[in-house]
Amino acid sequence: MSSQFDLVIRGGTIVDGTGGQPYVADIGVKDGIIAHIGAIDASASEEIDAHGLTVTPGFVDVHTHYDGQITWENRMAPSSNHGVTTVVMGNCGVGFAPVRDGDHQLMIKLMEGVEDIPEVVMAEGVPFNWNSFPEYLDALDQRVSDVDFAAQIPHSPLRVFVMGERGANLEPPTLEDLVDMRRCVSEAVQAGALGVASSRNLFHRFRSGELAPSVTTELDEILALAEGLKDAGAGTFQCNPNLDNDAEVELKIFRTIAEQAGVPVTFSLIAMPTRPENWGRYVAGVRQAAADGLAIRCQFMPRPMGVMYGLELSYHPFSLNPSFRPLAKLPLEEKVARMRDPELRARLIAEEPDDPNPAFVGLIKSISALFRIGDPADYNFAAEDSIQAEAARRGVDPREMIYDALLEDDGRAILCSYSSDVPEYLANSRDLIGQDNMIVALGDGGAHYGMICDAAYTTYLLTGRVGRDGLDLPTAIKALTSQPANSVGLGDRGVLGVGYKADINILDIPNMILHRPQVIADLPAGGKRLSQKSKGYVATIVSGAVTYRNGEATDALPGRLVRGVRGAPAAAKTRQHEVA
Repeated sequence: MSSQFDLVIRGGTIVDGTGGQPYVADIGVKDGIIAHIGAIDASASEEIDAHGLTVTPGFVDVHTHYDGQITWENRMAPSSNHGVTTVVMGNCGVGFAPVRDGDHQLMIKLMEGVEDIPEVVMAEGVPFNWNSFPEYLDALDQRVSDVDFAAQIPHSPLRVFVMGERGANLEPPTLEDLVDMRRCVSEAVQAGALGVASSRNLFHRFRSGELAPSVTTELDEILALAEGLKDAGAGTFQCNPNLDNDAEVELKIFRTIAEQAGVPVTFSLIAMPTRPENWGRYVAGVRQAAADGLAIRCQFMPRPMGVMYGLELSYHPFSLNPSFRPLAKLPLEEKVARMRDPELRARLIAEEPDDPNPAFVGLIKSISALFRIGDPADYNFAAEDSIQAEAARRGVDPREMIYDALLEDDGRAILCSYSSDVPEYLANSRDLIGQDNMIVALGDGGAHYGMICDAAYTTYLLTGRVGRDGLDLPTAIKALTSQPANSVGLGDRGVLGVGYKADINILDIPNMILHRPQVIADLPAGGKRLSQKSKGYVATIVSGAVTYRNGEATDALPGRLVRGVRGAPAAAKTRQHEVA
């Protein structure tokens, strides 16, 4: 006789993803769906004792770049080992489809420049067994993973697909081009894309310095993409704004999309020291849009966006100096030995960065404060924690101290810089977490393998922000689950309720630890990437199958491609009468 449930989670404290107060109950799962919440006496094929633990929905990360990684491996780390059970990729207008056979190298070069994925990794790892975006989704349909994955059609590949070399060269589209782009977006959404993604960010460039094809496009082209969503009757328009512009200019574009095409818009909210006034203006603009009946949302990180620097990583403060070039590809041990030479040290410290890509030169020159990342990783730095502040206290040249810091731990030290002052950012973002139209995101998992390790923002939110400045656990869990899920039309997940998808985390929050990032070499062609582990995830469950136990992956790969938007279950309940 078969069991009534496939899985029962017993006695956990449920934080259901709606923002409601925690309560204690059992959860019964059948056929990948939550079948019952309450006291359960019936048997199950598998049981988990969750007494004293917190049970939440699986986390939903709507801003990732796993477009390539999903084609060559089955684990979407570092997101999946931080409680994430659904990822959305294709953001910032870059990806690998649609693409013509002669443009594979162009797409690889674009992703190398914009998302810091080594060219050799993509050349070996991405199979390119597709041309159109629907064909790309068909290829993804054959993949299995430890998380569910959904895609958006990216603007830059679409532009090149339709316009060829003219699109890559930033030429304006013809009317026929616009019609074709609109049709392709509609077809992609009808095939299962969650929307279309673009970028106006001037930092998004090829490694050689040329701008990504989407960056300088005019409003008529942007509206053509949005009209494709309208034709399909579904989908969200995602965009990375021009960070050098006034917020009002970018908000006007987003409002025009929402007004003329009648589609939801979501954009990246990033604190920029060169435009400190923009943060508040963007937030006010989102709230005004809501008051005007427009669906405009912003995505933001729960801490400042940080760039990691190290001798094993893509960049460090001396990596673009002329004297470092002969060292760049040396093994770490040899690199460290060479850098300890006094004569080379003096040259490197004296030189200035030089590179054809102005964005990367700016990345180095804009460093105003660098922090050492310890273990556990504590990202809530004060200004006096920086190496520069330490150098000032000791009366030492900060470049000397930074140089020495890079050589610590036999060259494995990782330093980070932030786009804004940490205490100020935490204060400015506190009232956004869990609020309407404010989406915690921007983890960028699957990209920036040697620069950024922000995909662990879920664990950071739980360890670094809950209980601080009045942020409670129900609000934080809502911000990691139902809010991001609903922002992209995935209403079937993100809530612990009868009828919802059985994507679940069992957490030991008081003992949760976020470890320091580490460099591992497990990408195709031996490529390196940052990895970050944590403690406190007792179990992560996708579609009723346990994918992680105590932070270690199981053999289960229940994750599948999610095609199209999903409504909430018709008879959904978040709490039944039997609940204690």
